Amino acid sequence: MADIEQIKKLRQETGVSIAECKNALEQSNGDINQAKKILREKGEKILKGREGKEAGKGIISSYIHSNGQIGTLLKLSCESDFVAKSEEFKKLAHEICLHIAASNPLFLKPEDIPETFLDGERKIYQKQLEGSGKPEKIVNQIIEGKLNKYKKEVSLLSQLWVKDQTKTIQDLINEYIAKLGEKIEIKNFSRFEI
Repeated sequence: MADIEQIKKLRQETGVSIAECKNALEQSNGDINQAKKILREKGEKILKGREGKEAGKGIISSYIHSNGQIGTLLKLSCESDFVAKSEEFKKLAHEICLHIAASNPLFLKPEDIPETFLDGERKIYQKQLEGSGKPEKIVNQIIEGKLNKYKKEVSLLSQLWVKDQTKTIQDLINEYIAKLGEKIEIKNFSRFEI
């Protein structure tokens, strides 16, 4: 059985209901990190159950860095006005805006990267490995590995969150899906820099 202090701590860190925190702690035998993982997975299950739902509500959020030279705009969608107006949803939007300003993602997800863009990267990696003396099969594997890493680095949803390197932006969104019980998705974003 989970003790009340652990439940309070998990609730404070995740914002998920007390009952959900208690269940996650019981499933993880009191391991808070494992309980967080269970709650994240639950968020993914909720999202799968809501795939057919329309995320037609939401907010436009912005952030201007203190130096006035970096700014972001984000269109974050959910299913209802009730959630869109909630402080938790606004907090998520702000966190994503901060991340965009700090990490400069180029695309929303790896599938969005045009093949012509990847071809340019592939050519750079081929040049780097020219004359390495490695067999062609190994060179191709190295290039594919570098491309996969690059795709994750330039895609917002697969980037590691700047405030917690143990989770991606998609993991962060999944946590809020579990908290708020609605489908949440990033529709669009922009980053500006002088």
